[in-house]
Amino acid sequence: MRGILIAFSLITALPVAAQTPTEAPRSEAGLRDWINTFRPKALEAGISAEIFDRAMADVSYAPKVVERDRNQSEFTKTIWDYLGTAVSDQRISNGQTAQKRERKALEAIEARYGVPAAILTAIWGLESAYGTFRGSDPVLTSMASLAYDARRAEFFEDQVIAALRIVQSGDTSLQSLKGSWAGAMGHTQFMPGSFIDHAVDWNGDGKRNIWGDDPQDALASSAAYLKANGWVTGQPWGIEVRIPEGFDYLLANREVLKNPAEWATLGIRDTQGNSVPDHGTASILLPAGAEGAAFMVFKNFEVLESYNTADAYVIAVGHLADRIGGAEPLKGEWPLQDRALSYAERIELQELLTAQGFDTQKIDAKIGPLTVNAVRGWQVAQGEVPDGYASPRFLERLRSAR
Repeated sequence: MRGILIAFSLITALPVAAQTPTEAPRSEAGLRDWINTFRPKALEAGISAEIFDRAMADVSYAPKVVERDRNQSEFTKTIWDYLGTAVSDQRISNGQTAQKRERKALEAIEARYGVPAAILTAIWGLESAYGTFRGSDPVLTSMASLAYDARRAEFFEDQVIAALRIVQSGDTSLQSLKGSWAGAMGHTQFMPGSFIDHAVDWNGDGKRNIWGDDPQDALASSAAYLKANGWVTGQPWGIEVRIPEGFDYLLANREVLKNPAEWATLGIRDTQGNSVPDHGTASILLPAGAEGAAFMVFKNFEVLESYNTADAYVIAVGHLADRIGGAEPLKGEWPLQDRALSYAERIELQELLTAQGFDTQKIDAKIGPLTVNAVRGWQVAQGEVPDGYASPRFLERLRSAR
């Protein structure tokens, strides 16, 4: 989902096109012209003229925000490096303390929405370090600058209107409408549009306040968001499993769904060697290929993806929640000899696969299902284990096969 901040940019991030020579240079004067042009649209959407004029008077062009948005795909991290930070001992300990401190509210929120307290605490921990880093950038400045940038104008124009609605509703003041450089706000980093659709007033003070020191409205809002996106009460996000020798790695595909008993007949069990309980249909996820840890993931994994589409983020939320609850570290190993592919290398990989007859359908530097399937196809043709893992070693083999 683009409605909530991606806390860490990962190798799955969408690339953003660079400015072309034919684009007009952006400027403060240009932003003021954009604001004047945008004003009728905002008023038609129900924003009062007084609110619009007062709120937009102090908005200024933020070139650094635009630059960061354009170049966020350049940042790469392996899943094991990411998890090392996201699920560190300190974050686990701080999460246990935070969950204990908010125990009564979290238990009540879980009872209403069915989302476990530990999952909400883990999201809180990853998004703002349990409220420590909620963001201090003016949200309207960020959203207006990105809307004016025009590459994703429709999305960010909607965010500008949503931010104005927040001020108009009185949920927070214009001065307190702060967030990350990307516009995500509060303890659990809601974008303005997601706030409008899902935020709740949990503590009953008449405001949906996700910015203040009290995190209860933010935690309940995240639970409401997940529930609206299909959270299944009582179902885990996923369970670490062991892959048996001789396993058909073509079955490790998010589109291949089996119940745990069916997976058990194929030799897939938890790390203790037991059959996974029946929590519904599940797929097998290998985020680092055949040499890395493996997971049986359920519907709630997909629900967490609506919060952030990166597999590493979802695994981090789930595993951090498990660790906060007292679970042990992951048992699987990682291919530590590998590094993450750079943006240029991901483009090269897609171009080489397509040129060799394994069409990725897009040359976008995104290692998503289409590229993973192309990797599998190439691996099958070469007689390799078809785990779909796009590593530097795989890229070297592709180069050699030209």
